[in-house]
Amino acid sequence: MKLLSGNSNAPLAQSIADCLGVPLTQATVKRFSDMEIFVEVKENVRGEDVFVIQSTSYPANDHIMELLICLDALKRASARRVTAVIPYYGYARQDRKPGPRTPISAKLVANLITSAGADRVLTIDLHAAQIQGFFDIPLDHLYVRPVFLTDMKKQFKDPKDLVIVSPDVGGVVRARSLASRLGADLAIVDKRRERAGESEVMNIIGEVKGRTCILFDDIADSAGTLCNAAKALKNEGAASVSAYITHGVLSGKAVERIEASDIETLVITDSIIATPAVAHCAKIRVASVAPLLAEAIRRISEESSVSSLFE
Repeated sequence: MKLLSGNSNAPLAQSIADCLGVPLTQATVKRFSDMEIFVEVKENVRGEDVFVIQSTSYPANDHIMELLICLDALKRASARRVTAVIPYYGYARQDRKPGPRTPISAKLVANLITSAGADRVLTIDLHAAQIQGFFDIPLDHLYVRPVFLTDMKKQFKDPKDLVIVSPDVGGVVRARSLASRLGADLAIVDKRRERAGESEVMNIIGEVKGRTCILFDDIADSAGTLCNAAKALKNEGAASVSAYITHGVLSGKAVERIEASDIETLVITDSIIATPAVAHCAKIRVASVAPLLAEAIRRISEESSVSSLFE
């Protein structure tokens, strides 16, 4: 196999390469003076099984374009199979029409990736499971659950004292799956979102008084929902509140909100490269998904089962 990295998350790509014992393929991904993107693969890839590692995080449009051009370059270089490894799939929150005359951008991005030449896709914790159906090529959907379970078992000794909390109704299935594997209870935050980026907690469903609460979700962007949920849990008598989030987008003043919030610890993954603000925040820890992605890549290359990773 060969591994090719874009510019979105070079440290994660290197960690995956280290786990597999495979060097990153030499390539140039640069910009001309007018910011057009240019890609040149400097190794022979004819007949090879190539994995392109590229999160479509900020700046999302630039990183998506980098991915598309890398895919095109590899197909034109006669790679046997090209897999787009997208730890964080951008535009995933635009997975339906919330109103008239609005796009379904997650489907548009799926079409672009397919048209650019990807033979299959590997990603982690899509915002909505139905996005798998937006692709007309095979998609392997990984779950971060094993990574977080390992960390939680180290940090929290008694699972019976834990309550896994979904910050909204949409994440209940995700939170219930984690709670059942931990042997912990489940609670749900009932929130109302009047507009994008703003939410209001209405009710807490479940018993949280005197318990150790762990908020579990796929994305933290502005962190408003997360911080409001933590405040509501403390108001209901929770002993402590931590959070585990797969994709730490953490845009704008998100890190400042977390520092000022009732959240004791926020654990995110390295699916998105950490900003300096995140790196210097004492409340935030990063758990790596490199071993999980590396094992999935190895199994895809060997044509063995990926789903058995989670059994």
